[in-house]
Amino acid sequence: MEKYEDVVGIDVSKLTIDAHLYKRGLHRLFSNTYKGYVALVKWTEQHLKEVGYFFCFEDTGHYSTNLAVFMSENAIDYIEENPLAIKRSSGIVRGKTDRLDAAMIARYAWIHKEELKLSSPKETYLQELGRLLAFREQLVRDRTGKTSTLKEAQNLLNSPSTDLCCKTIEKTIHYLTKQIHTIEQRMIALVKEHKTSQRNYDLLNSMKGVGLILSCQLIYHTDNFKRFESWRQFSSYCGVAPFGYQSGTSIKRRNRVHHIGDRMQKSVIVYHPRRIKVNHPCRVKVSHLRRRKVNH
Repeated sequence: MEKYEDVVGIDVSKLTIDAHLYKRGLHRLFSNTYKGYVALVKWTEQHLKEVGYFFCFEDTGHYSTNLAVFMSENAIDYIEENPLAIKRSSGIVRGKTDRLDAAMIARYAWIHKEELKLSSPKETYLQELGRLLAFREQLVRDRTGKTSTLKEAQNLLNSPSTDLCCKTIEKTIHYLTKQIHTIEQRMIALVKEHKTSQRNYDLLNSMKGVGLILSCQLIYHTDNFKRFESWRQFSSYCGVAPFGYQSGTSIKRRNRVHHIGDRMQKSVIVYHPRRIKVNHPCRVKVSHLRRRKVNH
């Protein structure tokens, strides 16, 4: 990335975005809307007309998705970086404001510009798949909570079959189950709308212990197996790859997995057989997998 002579750091919030020109030290606030994005580009071009530049902002989920899509559609160079990477490279920071965060992001991007790679948004169907997975997980948690409440009520009441509260909870559980099934059917249809994702989905489901949720999680988190260059990178991303711990001659521990990783992806890959009971046919049936020491 030697062609760039400046960088614009952006701190993305729910309603606003703070922009900071690194070398010129200028700052301005914009709305986190389409009009705000247009104004941001115009403001940047006024100060960096003949200078190569790129934008850098944190991956903040839904808040930064529209900004990434806008820049991609308008062929603007940008980098969407992991917030933890920026935070851990910033050193000792005593204060915190959106303006300072924007300056910190710009500084991080300029210092690491040779290592960073330009980003591109996920395809539309992958974005929808991610929303469906997140919403399904929320519904499953709600159903689990209602099921626990129902069991407690049934143990306390003499006639739970005629109790209004129990009846209401049962209807709620039935409704949530129906909605979960609808979301799962949409996930299957969404994956099968594209040839490459359908092929990968069929290959994943042909393996023992892999079902709908694990297949869709893998397709989503790997951008249909285009995001990571090796299995080791993906294992590290999930938090299941072991790393060494050694210092000098006195400290040398066995290899352990690091706590940093995608917890949702890790939860569907590694199950504890005593903690998870699999009953649903669409659930990932990998309860036979156990944590084991791996030497590489």
